Amino acid sequence: MFIDYYKTLGIDQKATQDDIKKAYRKLARKFHPDLNPNNADAKLNFQQINEANSVLSDLDKRKKYDQYGKDWEHADEFEKAKRTQSANQRQNSTSQNRGDYSDFFESMFGGAASGQGRQVKYRGEDFQTTLQLSLIDAYKTHQQNLTVNRKTIRITIPAGIENGQTIKIKNHGGAGINGGPNGDLYISFSIASHPDFKRLGNDLYTTKTLDLYTAILGGELMIDTLDGRVKLKVKPETQNGEKVKLKGKGFPVYKKEAAYGDLFLSYDIKIPTGLTDKQKELFTELSKA
Repeated sequence: MFIDYYKTLGIDQKATQDDIKKAYRKLARKFHPDLNPNNADAKLNFQQINEANSVLSDLDKRKKYDQYGKDWEHADEFEKAKRTQSANQRQNSTSQNRGDYSDFFESMFGGAASGQGRQVKYRGEDFQTTLQLSLIDAYKTHQQNLTVNRKTIRITIPAGIENGQTIKIKNHGGAGINGGPNGDLYISFSIASHPDFKRLGNDLYTTKTLDLYTAILGGELMIDTLDGRVKLKVKPETQNGEKVKLKGKGFPVYKKEAAYGDLFLSYDIKIPTGLTDKQKELFTELSKA
């Protein structure tokens, strides 16, 4: 199915590379999943404009797209086959001259591939796309629908997927020609940052505010993790910036069952404000002691 990438981005074929970049950025902001949670139409639009931008922002791909239209993904095969046909015609003076460009496509992909009377099988084009995930999405194995070239497929995303990681979905690229195999689909993952947790590899880092009294005397805190809340004992005389490690409470290790990194928590001790005269007096006595 032919997709008009220029129409997808709302530009015409004479658009400059800067025009393409501006149009893409504007639409990406409008339809970004983070700004349109639970909006299936916005998610589909976001995937389609990413696909259009990946082609038109690449000068080589854009040139092929402008020249071959819906068949742009097979441009290299077309050119190679055309050169082969020309060579065969020079060697065989009885071959019929197929100089017409559209007739050439028809003969290559609708009828006989050459004067030898056989069809040449061509592997389909590989597709590439980017999938946006939240840190929570990447934490657990889950299934998700993905629309590529107007086709919807359901994929399983393993827990622990890395930001920038690419996986291959075999045979879900462009369709093969004349019975050739389909291409593959390559999915790159873009994982958004989290307001409370920073991920480094399989470890997570976070900061917890601690009141002065608990820091001095010790106590208990309820700590949020990506897998729920846990109770943590605070030792007496805890220092500002001090770190504790919660073993196994970090990020799951990619494709390793029950393997997790660690969660590192730093304390940010809050100094009390708005003290009463009595409280100030007590702190004064404490300082003298």
